[in-house]
Amino acid sequence: MENLNEILLEEVKSFRKLGHKFLNGEVSKMDFKGASGGMGVYAHRSGKEFMIRFRIPSGIANRKDLELIYDFAKRYELKWIHLTTRQSIQLHGINIDEVCDSMEEGINKGLYSRGSGGNFPRNVAISPLSGVDKDEAFDVSPYALAVGNYFLNKVYMYKLPRKLKVAFSNNSKDFPHAGAVDLGFFAVREDGKEYFKAYLGGGLGRNSRVGIEFPELIIPEDVLYHVEAMTQLFINEGDYKNKNKARIRYIVERMGKEKFIACYKKHLGEVKESNELKISVEEKVYDKLGVKTLVESKRLVEQKQKGLYSVYVHPIGGQLSIDDFKLILDETKNIQASEIRLSMAEGLYIRNLDGKEAERMLDITEHIGGENRLEQSIACIGVPTCQVGILDSQNVLREIITYFRERNFVEDVLPKLYISGCPNSCSAHEIGGIGFCGKKKNVDGQIKEVFEVYLGGKLGIAKARLADYHGDILREKLPEFLYKIALEVKEKNQDFYEWIERNQCDMKKILYKYRV
Repeated sequence: MENLNEILLEEVKSFRKLGHKFLNGEVSKMDFKGASGGMGVYAHRSGKEFMIRFRIPSGIANRKDLELIYDFAKRYELKWIHLTTRQSIQLHGINIDEVCDSMEEGINKGLYSRGSGGNFPRNVAISPLSGVDKDEAFDVSPYALAVGNYFLNKVYMYKLPRKLKVAFSNNSKDFPHAGAVDLGFFAVREDGKEYFKAYLGGGLGRNSRVGIEFPELIIPEDVLYHVEAMTQLFINEGDYKNKNKARIRYIVERMGKEKFIACYKKHLGEVKESNELKISVEEKVYDKLGVKTLVESKRLVEQKQKGLYSVYVHPIGGQLSIDDFKLILDETKNIQASEIRLSMAEGLYIRNLDGKEAERMLDITEHIGGENRLEQSIACIGVPTCQVGILDSQNVLREIITYFRERNFVEDVLPKLYISGCPNSCSAHEIGGIGFCGKKKNVDGQIKEVFEVYLGGKLGIAKARLADYHGDILREKLPEFLYKIALEVKEKNQDFYEWIERNQCDMKKILYKYRV
């Protein structure tokens, strides 16, 4: 790591100069973005303030890194941090020197932002309950960490057409979206042995695709061969000229499924011949003495370790106030073996709590976010912060939640919403039961803010399906539209997906009323 740190620190010196040239008007927005993304930094829409995204490896947040991020936030007088949809943490609204200072201090203390944006391998995603989940095949955490470390150690060397996303799911539920990324691994058991089943060439955004199944089971110690094979395929076959076609899913589209898998196998064979990439991991031991609780909460997850629990905390829109961040750090400091893991849904799990500790954690975090799925919805950062954003997804989410609260509607009948402020799909709106994508549209001769409506998406091994597009709805009508659906689902006393399947006529009537 010492050599890596030296290289990255030299990069920061150059980047600081570039940042000041950008502020002085000597470098264009697009040229700056082309360089800043790879540093994990993006300019705000104003062009004067910036965001830095710190990599939290697979969302496994150690106390040292969290305390450093908190220190940065306090130092720069920030009101909140943003928990992302890829298990990272962002600081918003800081100046270029604060960005570079925090980057340098982070590198020296083992906290990195390099490669968390731009055309680089992104944070390796995992199920945040991996290791404690009752329904898991096995703990995927050490394999994901090995891949993340492999990426980081040569992050400055990558010349990819665009970003590369890898995910590991510990079971068929697929919380980390392994079925819809460039390379996704599902933990499975066959004849009592552990394997990975891989899905290739998925991705979200315009022309979203679920991954295609690799026909062979993978021995866990071989995952790095597959990661490097996909990387080499991307480098050799990716489109370096047309950014809009520079994702692996377009290579699948161009080649077709059979030829793509054959190409992938060719690269896999070459990687195995020329590299020694087998990994060995140690299984984490959970030996904390548990204590049962009789308390029930939708935020409480019973772990497979007897008498131990995880508590979910979901600040609305992923915006965790500095005071609440400090509260969580203080409360977990003296809890034996406690862990914090970030989710893919802008929340976090506090793990390895005994029953009494879990009860207290539920109590002190009750004010932070909602208990039902609607209030645990996902919204990208959006306008007015994001450079490429079209609509204000964060405020839209708050307007929806307020609308339901004002009507005292607390029944948990709707799934989480996935709200993207533009087609970039930062909220992953294509895989939600209800997803929205912001845009502007000519409605009766006026340019209006509208959201594309997507319904029925879901993930899961061999069950992944993208949501169907159902037209556009005015932004100001979204709360009323959702409330109408919630009333219908409640009246039918059905699961949301069941309601969609069995009540097509009712659903179309609602859509017809609100579509523009």
